[in-house]
Amino acid sequence: MKNKKLLTKDILKTSVKDSIIKLNPKSMAKNPVMFVVEIGFVITLLLTFFPDLFGGNVGGNARAYNGIVSFILLVTVLFANFAEAVAEGRGKAQAESLKKTKKDTKAKLIGPDGKYTIVNASDIKKGDIVLVEVNDLIPNDGVVIEGLASVDESAITGESAPVMKEAGGDFSSVTGGTKVVSDYIKVEISAASGESFLDKMISLVEGASRQKTPNEIALSTLLVSLTIIFLIVITALYPMASYSKVNIPISTLVALLVCLIPTTIGGLLSAIGIAGMDRVTRFNVIAMSGKAVEACGDVDTMILDKTGTITYGNRMAADFIPVGNHTADEVTRFAVLSSIKDQTPEGRSVIELAGKMGTVIDNKAYEDTPFIEFSAQTRMSGMDLKDGLKVRKGATESIKKFVTDDGGTIPDDLQDAVNKVAKAGGTPLVVCTNNEIFGVIYLKDTVKPGLVERFEKLREMGIRTIMCTGDNPLTAATIAKEAGVDDFIPECKPEDKIAVIKKEQAEGKLVAMTGDGTNDAPALAQADVGLAMNSGTQSAKEAANMVDLDSDPTKILEVVEIGKQLLITRGALTTFSIANDVAKYFAIIPAIFAIGIPEMKIMNVMNLATPSSAILSALIFNAIIIPALIPIAMKGVKYKPMKAERMLRKNLLIYGFGGIIVPFAGIKIIDLVVAPILKILKLS
Repeated sequence: MKNKKLLTKDILKTSVKDSIIKLNPKSMAKNPVMFVVEIGFVITLLLTFFPDLFGGNVGGNARAYNGIVSFILLVTVLFANFAEAVAEGRGKAQAESLKKTKKDTKAKLIGPDGKYTIVNASDIKKGDIVLVEVNDLIPNDGVVIEGLASVDESAITGESAPVMKEAGGDFSSVTGGTKVVSDYIKVEISAASGESFLDKMISLVEGASRQKTPNEIALSTLLVSLTIIFLIVITALYPMASYSKVNIPISTLVALLVCLIPTTIGGLLSAIGIAGMDRVTRFNVIAMSGKAVEACGDVDTMILDKTGTITYGNRMAADFIPVGNHTADEVTRFAVLSSIKDQTPEGRSVIELAGKMGTVIDNKAYEDTPFIEFSAQTRMSGMDLKDGLKVRKGATESIKKFVTDDGGTIPDDLQDAVNKVAKAGGTPLVVCTNNEIFGVIYLKDTVKPGLVERFEKLREMGIRTIMCTGDNPLTAATIAKEAGVDDFIPECKPEDKIAVIKKEQAEGKLVAMTGDGTNDAPALAQADVGLAMNSGTQSAKEAANMVDLDSDPTKILEVVEIGKQLLITRGALTTFSIANDVAKYFAIIPAIFAIGIPEMKIMNVMNLATPSSAILSALIFNAIIIPALIPIAMKGVKYKPMKAERMLRKNLLIYGFGGIIVPFAGIKIIDLVVAPILKILKLS
């Protein structure tokens, strides 16, 4: 699935075959520019057998000349079809590997009596409940409603490490085609047959559901307009030539038309779009449409959650800070007592840090002691010991209220200790017993390495980054500064995310965001680019227009770069194609009129040998430049973050100026080869 090789033997074989099949006029009509070239091929082919069909040149060499032009035009169309077939071939090869995960899959359908029957996965309907045990494939997308299991998603993501799936929460969603490798789960199917994420990915990479994007449609319209203009010009050229008593063969006019219309970008446009989608899918991201990928290239603002995206998300105990007249040992001891039965990463990290500092408490002594779970209402957790001692750790304000309600007082230096932790980018948990506060646990959330540099790259692209976090303003400010984001929203609620997205959009900006929870769904739907995590909830995945199968929140940074690369590649090759026309003009126009209008010879700046060699050399170059550019269309123009103005200047220099120089050199070299051959064939 992640094969990066541009062309394999299988893809080459399939592409050659498909390039011939695509000669069908129904298929060619989808690409108007190349369809005109195909019509030109038919006309010149007829002239090869019937030179006087349109009252054209019927000289002794006309048949051979028309045949050569016809052959070159056929090759031009085949090369364009080949470019598209290569892009589609890579997708089809990828789709075949994905289809293997669905082939002959069975499912254990649970009936009303609670017992299961084995059925074909294709017979499973939305709303059915299936049992998935060890080594069973999950038959379709769904939600875990019972059980806890380790799931191998390597068939989809390419990652070998299994992930835990359980009922409830943000890790209950499962993908069809993945395998349970431990325990069991009961899954309620959420997608109808043929509508799973795997099905969508197969359809996408095969090109079956690929629709042209708005930019692609606009560019296609431009290319068609240019083609019509040149068609009118060439049609008008024939009577003008006759008036000037210059005999221009019909096949030469066809050659001129083909060389002047934007055949290069016309032949590569579809391949560029397909390859852009291909790069996204090979990055393990399912885009619901090409429009979503294209929108990534125009993103102005990026909204990112702090936890799991900017930071690792697992807050770990880093220090125990005493307050009042208490010691660090006292804080450590009561922090451990409040965490003995706390199975959260934070709770386990408290035990681990205390152990390193030499504080170890016998867990067995507290086996029968009830544990007070953390809740959104109380915002604290701990234990009620048998001697009446209530040990708690939790949010500052919650602990303050707990202590004062019991008649206690707040140490004068508590707020200083809390602020110190917050300013350092940490999360403070205050430790107390009944009406006495002992100190603060410093929980540290670490910023992922390399993010500062990546945010700087986004800034160079002109993209503004906004971090959303539920942390207090001090903690949020510290993390934002350390990560290098442009702005942040502390104590952020779901409605705050929607508000900032709408605010940015009201200013005419395109907004991207990432999320995985049910509470992220409205914001994902509101954003222009919403990237949901595959490990997240079904509602989040349905709201977004992209799903990351690897469930890596930071991948949105790469997805934006892929979108940028797609737009730049299309623009660069369009610039190159149009610039090509300048050289072709200087090659063909002097060749056509030089005999009747000797003064036109001054325009033969390339000093091409004869009119026939000039025309055929330009036509040959026009054909071979298409396959020569296939690697660029497939891999994309190398993208480096920079301001739009600088990027425009760079592309104009490389692909604009280069688009003029390359054909001048190429046509001249081809002419040096073609001219002697034409002389031998007496076609000069």
